[in-house]
Amino acid sequence: MKQSLTGRGDYGIDAPIVVRNLLLMGAMFLLIGVTLFFIFPERLKWLGVTIGSVFLFSFLVVTAEALYMVWSSKVGKFRMREKLLDLVAMRGDERVLDVGCGRGLVLNAAAQRLSTGKAIGIDIWNTRDQSGNHPEATIANARTEGVAERVEIVDGDVRRMPFEDNDFNIVVSSLTIHNIPNADDRLQALSEIMRVLKPGGRFAILDFQHVREYADMFNQLGAHDVQIVGPYWLMFPPVRIAIGRKAKES
Repeated sequence: MKQSLTGRGDYGIDAPIVVRNLLLMGAMFLLIGVTLFFIFPERLKWLGVTIGSVFLFSFLVVTAEALYMVWSSKVGKFRMREKLLDLVAMRGDERVLDVGCGRGLVLNAAAQRLSTGKAIGIDIWNTRDQSGNHPEATIANARTEGVAERVEIVDGDVRRMPFEDNDFNIVVSSLTIHNIPNADDRLQALSEIMRVLKPGGRFAILDFQHVREYADMFNQLGAHDVQIVGPYWLMFPPVRIAIGRKAKES
């Protein structure tokens, strides 16, 4: 069952520190570039114009990147969550886990596709990864979107998830696993995803880093039909999605 959300939820800006730093860097490049046009003497004016133009071009590039990131947080990621959920082909009666649910962008969209199922989100709510990231914001968004009765959130680390084996039909994740800096720990996180999936359960992991590594690790963990789809340019940096399923019991 696929329905539209109300669209009233507030899902913040992704990587707000990066966006801020890009804007500050752009302002610095602009200031330096304009200054260089005027400080060189007339006989070296060509040099000031040349160097200043390089700084002004840099201003345009980093400012465009910052604005692209803001656009992807306000528009692109909403479109990408639908692509992500389409890939796991929900019926409506599943138990769905959103790993790194943040303020509930994917979690609430998954819940909206459910009739008798449940969407559970797990996160440690790191504000460096998303502005205003807090469990209260997640709950508020679920209420605003009208899906609170089908949503549950859990405070926990993906590397040590407090769920039983074979607990979920579907596991999804968006822009989360790359925040784990160590490859062994990323493998542990993917091992946990495989552990909590029911036999035959499906996964879809969206990220802009390490996606080939995820696919290789899932194959190593015995997943079936592992594929990478993308890249998609609706978000910046562009993202890809690792999909597959847990083997069915023989």
